[in-house]
Amino acid sequence: MRSHAIVNTVKTGVLATLFALLIAPMAFSQEAETAVESDLEVVKADTLGDLLKNVEERRVVESRIHREREARFTNEKAQQATLLAQAESERRREERRSERLETQFEENEIRIGDMQEQLDRRLGSLRELFGVLQQVAGDTRGMFAGSIISAEYPGRGEWLGALAKKMGVASELATIDEMETLWFELQREMTESAKITTFDASITLLSGGQKNTKVTRIGAFALVADGLYVQFDVNDGTLVELPRQPVGRYTSSAEDLEEASPGDVIPFGIDPTRGQLLARLILADTWADRIGSPFGGIAKGECWLPFCDGQGGAPGSVIILVGIVGVLLAIERLITLYLVGAKVNAQKKSAIPSDDNPLGRVLKVYDENKDVDVETLELKLSEAMLVETPGLTRNINLIQVISVVAPLLGLLGTVIGMILTFQAITLFGAGDPKTMAGGISQALVTTVLGLVVAIPTTLLHAIVATRSRSVIHVLEEQSAGIIAEHAEASGHALG
Repeated sequence: MRSHAIVNTVKTGVLATLFALLIAPMAFSQEAETAVESDLEVVKADTLGDLLKNVEERRVVESRIHREREARFTNEKAQQATLLAQAESERRREERRSERLETQFEENEIRIGDMQEQLDRRLGSLRELFGVLQQVAGDTRGMFAGSIISAEYPGRGEWLGALAKKMGVASELATIDEMETLWFELQREMTESAKITTFDASITLLSGGQKNTKVTRIGAFALVADGLYVQFDVNDGTLVELPRQPVGRYTSSAEDLEEASPGDVIPFGIDPTRGQLLARLILADTWADRIGSPFGGIAKGECWLPFCDGQGGAPGSVIILVGIVGVLLAIERLITLYLVGAKVNAQKKSAIPSDDNPLGRVLKVYDENKDVDVETLELKLSEAMLVETPGLTRNINLIQVISVVAPLLGLLGTVIGMILTFQAITLFGAGDPKTMAGGISQALVTTVLGLVVAIPTTLLHAIVATRSRSVIHVLEEQSAGIIAEHAEASGHALG
């Protein structure tokens, strides 16, 4: 195609030259006619002689003009012949040049084909290498964007996008420096994954403010600042405060890690999923969420019972209230019986009866009835013990009832939770477990709460009942001893 274009260009130049040669004589003739008209002047003839004279003069002038024109045409003809010869010579040169360029073009096409074949042969394995390099560059950019190491080394993956685009869209080859830089960044990612480093960074708080502090990075697994976990936002590459911290054992290990010295071994929970487990962990319900707050539901207007905003609902709230009452009663009984027992033990060592303890009041009844017979004294002491017994056994049976009722209330909550679960299945089906989670959670939480209340109240009831019986046993023991001594004294008197 290029050779034909060159030939056409040469032919067009020759035709233009010939056309110029043909136009030149016409221009010269027009100039000559203009010169004749300028040389002749219009003369008025009054007579035939004047007319004949004018004709003679005009013929002479025209003859002279024609001779000049013929001479000029002869000269111009020689020039035209010279120009034609030059044009033909130029045409022959251009034809030879066209043939030479066409031959050179064909040779260049053959050479380009050979060189392209040689390039394809040499790039046979390199094309696969660059394809893998392009894929690795794209994958590495995504890995860097989600790695918490980028919090310490920001902007290290931006050039990878341009590299992948250049190799994919523009079909350009990567340079040695770019491949070495990619290798260096991959090696640094692996090396930094095994390091614990501290660097200065700005943390975005939940209130919207910024806080500059030291951040401890544990490999590629966790970020800690001021004893609390922080999260790396992959969207804008910033550190943000967590809406809620994980349970205490994780935050305590974070504090220990920040205060540790080089070489110390600190147990620490890491997240191999690069933040996904931590995000799930902070969403997990705590016991505070399951139990609820004392006045949370009342403040929200959801219910009128304390702790009703927990997962146990109203049954769980009732169980908690009953358990609090049972524990308070048990604590009151333990304190009271401990004080009474101490006073009774002190009274056993004293010969003077005191009104501040049951044994003293029983002994005082004996002092007031030393002169009566044994049967009357026994009745008087039995009456005094009957008066003291209710004070020593008060609310103990109620504690026992609470320890029995608590698991029954838990069972009630379990049944209510299962009813809610089956109702959710009826309405929405069993495809989404979240629709059943509320009822199942209530069923399990109320069961746990019932057992949590029943187990300690049962133990507290046994302890309180034992202490109460020990005090009553002391009173019975002392009363029996007083009666025996009184009977023995009465028998000696009769004898």
